[in-house]
Amino acid sequence: MTYSINAFHHTGILTRDLDGLERTYRSFGFTLSPRSRHLLSERPGEPPKPGGTANLCALFGGSYIELLGIVDESAPDPWRTKSMADGFQILNFDTDNADGVDRALTAAGLRTSGVLELERDVDTEEGTRTMRARSLHIDPRTTVEGYIGIAQHLTREYVHQPRYLDHPNGARGIAAVLIVAADDQLDAIAERYRRVLETDSAPEGPRTVLERKGVRLEIVRASDAAEVLPGEPVPAASYLAAMTIQVEDVDHARGIVESGGTQTRSTEDGFFVSARDAYGAGLHFAAR
Repeated sequence: MTYSINAFHHTGILTRDLDGLERTYRSFGFTLSPRSRHLLSERPGEPPKPGGTANLCALFGGSYIELLGIVDESAPDPWRTKSMADGFQILNFDTDNADGVDRALTAAGLRTSGVLELERDVDTEEGTRTMRARSLHIDPRTTVEGYIGIAQHLTREYVHQPRYLDHPNGARGIAAVLIVAADDQLDAIAERYRRVLETDSAPEGPRTVLERKGVRLEIVRASDAAEVLPGEPVPAASYLAAMTIQVEDVDHARGIVESGGTQTRSTEDGFFVSARDAYGAGLHFAAR
């Protein structure tokens, strides 16, 4: 293949309670961009049209966490977001060549949506501008763990505005994503990501790890999940379970999270916020 997956593009947490999700992540010390409604295309080549979703983002200059809300149940749903359960549901990788990725994944035997268009108006210091991106989704019927895609910024400067990149908790980016795989699905899930990322996997204790450029994926068998995620909820047989957030100072970040009223537990290299307290996404804060 001749395309490049460069990094994590974004992770996404879906909710029908966007106000509550926003309050929670602000209490964790994340700076969030203003709320913005989406324009989405349903099929390749079609112009974007208004949908029923809006988002806010915790932006890091490269990757970001999307807080995605269904805010109008009566609006068109071209990306079929209303069929998704609430929680940590979305994982997108970054590319500068969405068409090339689409051709390569199709050649590798993966079914995709084709390249779709996305727009949303954003507030900038120069006034309202239209953020534009191109995205393709791997057929969700084949990705039991969540909704997986590859996205290409066309107007990155309108998304990662410097005024939103300074987080009180010192967050600097998404360092890793952890997937729990049903025991009988682990091999297939790992093989799919080997094709997507064009990289081999390696064992690290109970984890199967795949790394490429700015991407680190950790996959753990469901039967081993309690060792890696003690006491955590199990929302499905396979699921997107947690993300690692790189911070400047673990103690400082932990003080902010706990001062907001959320309990944490210590890890070897940082601390962890339960998915129960973070709208379905376990958050591992580490100084990496």
